[in-house]
Amino acid sequence: MREQIEDFLHYMTVERGVSPNTLAAYRNDLHQLTEYIGANDELRAWSDITEQTMANYVLHLRDLGYSETTRARKIASAKSLFGFLVMERVVEGNPTMNLASPRLGRTLPKPLSTDEIGILLAAPSDLNTPEARRDEAMLELLYATGMRVSELISLNLEDIDVVGGAVRCFGKGGKERIIPVYTEARDTLTFYIENARPALEKPKSSTALFLNRRGSRLTRQGFWLILKGHSKRAGLNGRVTPHTLRHSFATHLLHGGAPLRHVQELLGHASITTTQVYTHLTSEHVRLEYDHAHPRA
Repeated sequence: MREQIEDFLHYMTVERGVSPNTLAAYRNDLHQLTEYIGANDELRAWSDITEQTMANYVLHLRDLGYSETTRARKIASAKSLFGFLVMERVVEGNPTMNLASPRLGRTLPKPLSTDEIGILLAAPSDLNTPEARRDEAMLELLYATGMRVSELISLNLEDIDVVGGAVRCFGKGGKERIIPVYTEARDTLTFYIENARPALEKPKSSTALFLNRRGSRLTRQGFWLILKGHSKRAGLNGRVTPHTLRHSFATHLLHGGAPLRHVQELLGHASITTTQVYTHLTSEHVRLEYDHAHPRA
């Protein structure tokens, strides 16, 4: 069974271009599924799995106390696996076809206000250190482009066009997009590249744009710790996540009148439906402005 899971993960990497984080989630979920199946002596092959087996597995996940979001993800992983097994003719029928997932409510992203963004971007106040200059450049660049954190830390020096004021990044599935960068962010980034990055660079450093103190590429975990520190310093403790600047970028562009299709392209969303979640936020903004401005409101 593990062999088929590895075949599936290889397929998702090569054919579907899933990210390393998504791949890790698939691996964890499916290995948990095989452990559950392995505890039943009557189940020796994928073809032995029935709809009742999978229904019992869902009840097992609930008994373990997983949240609805986590259970929905684990069920989706199983559905994807069995879809692959049917395609590869490992099994004839799909026992997950009628498997129901928990109904999840829409969770709207919570952007910062433009004033709060200003406070956060100014948080790396000790600009006499290379690390602070790096942090300032990272925060400015995230808000300027709406990039995912995984895209930010994957940037290399050659991805930055300081003259043209643009950055090239590779999103989900390895899709390339070019994003413009406003002047202040470009200037901050240029200063970091010319003055701060050389102080962080070591003989064995790669061409990674953002380096840690050891001269290696900054990691997601490293960025998260940096963001938490500056968020606390800005008085926004508990309100800022690695995705907050991306949410704020999209929401503020729509508030400013940018077309939804353009925001979709900048964010790298494959479907405009994903981007439409931000229209709910702009609707709330319009309502607040209406209540504030209308003399009878």
